[in-house]
Amino acid sequence: MTAPRIALVHERFTEYGGSEAVVAEFVKTWANTSVFAPIVSPEGYGSLAAAVGPARCTPDSIHDSWLSRAHAALGGRSHAPLLPFVPRVLRRLPLADGFDAVLVSHHAFGTQAVFATDAPVIAYVHSPARWAWDKEFRAQEAGGRAGQYALAGLGHLARRGELRAAPRLAQVIANSHAVAARIQDWWGLPSTVISPPVRIDRFTPDPTIVREDFFLFAGRLVPYKRADLAIRAAQRAGCRLVILGDGRHRQYLQTIAGPETTFLGAASDAALLDMYRRCRAVLMPGIEDFGIVPVEAMACGTPVLAVGTGGALDTVLPGLTGEHVESGDDSTVIDGLARLLRDADPTRYDPIAIRTHAETFSPDAFRANIRDVVAHTIGCQMDVSSSPGPS
Repeated sequence: MTAPRIALVHERFTEYGGSEAVVAEFVKTWANTSVFAPIVSPEGYGSLAAAVGPARCTPDSIHDSWLSRAHAALGGRSHAPLLPFVPRVLRRLPLADGFDAVLVSHHAFGTQAVFATDAPVIAYVHSPARWAWDKEFRAQEAGGRAGQYALAGLGHLARRGELRAAPRLAQVIANSHAVAARIQDWWGLPSTVISPPVRIDRFTPDPTIVREDFFLFAGRLVPYKRADLAIRAAQRAGCRLVILGDGRHRQYLQTIAGPETTFLGAASDAALLDMYRRCRAVLMPGIEDFGIVPVEAMACGTPVLAVGTGGALDTVLPGLTGEHVESGDDSTVIDGLARLLRDADPTRYDPIAIRTHAETFSPDAFRANIRDVVAHTIGCQMDVSSSPGPS
């Protein structure tokens, strides 16, 4: 049987994060793929090529648009001014050239590619645009009155586009049960849950390392990650906290932190691995769509203390791989985290059991699951197209 020809659509390659790692696994899953993205920077392309290998990712296999040149002309500093143009570009992608299916990586505008093809479109949804649908989330991310107005206008564009595209999708995949609930609430559609891949081969336990007396927050320092709650909880519990990561929220976080908190900035995988292995537990105080950091930590046999909502419900198993703290207002979360910090005892948990749970999120498991869904969708579409019409 001939291998299917798959088009992959991603909204932008300007950096390498969790969603780009998903696309990299898409590329590895099928030998015959073309990748489309409105905005591609040299750094973004380089990171993808490094992840999948030069044989799978060549300049000829990545198709961008005039927005890449505009991004470069702006100095490559921010893609935000170009976002209003992204939906139109996606609707005009050259996807009519014999693809068996189009697999879209969706954050806010990706599903607009459904208007550029007659092939079945499968959307892997990292989340419907939270800043478009959730006013509280938008207020956290906007950064001032001007930002709020700009994001509100962009949010209207994203909501309208998502609702117009949703009925035309052949299949919707959510990256967690929390995202599946949003898709049902906001789009009115059911979805299949396939957790994103986590490179657990890079993160492993080391039983010779003795855990030290500190807790770890790792990740980008942006408002929704809620590192501020981790800082407040550590202050209340009188515990040492190490923050590994950087971002636009760092300056504010440093103004509220005391001597119990140490900022190490951005770090390599090797440094992150070392910290995972040495800390008492990893904190996840924000609400994640899925959350890569908890799985990386658990791959090292490290327990995770997380707010019991969002992606943590899929990844953190209370009593086995960590604990949940009750979700609620900031005071509730801080009190709950502080209580867990004071009582934390890594010896309560079996590192082997924690690692075994992390292995269920491996890239191999992800590729098998996504291949099955795409094959089933293509098969169903072929059955429909070949069925006889009414007599």
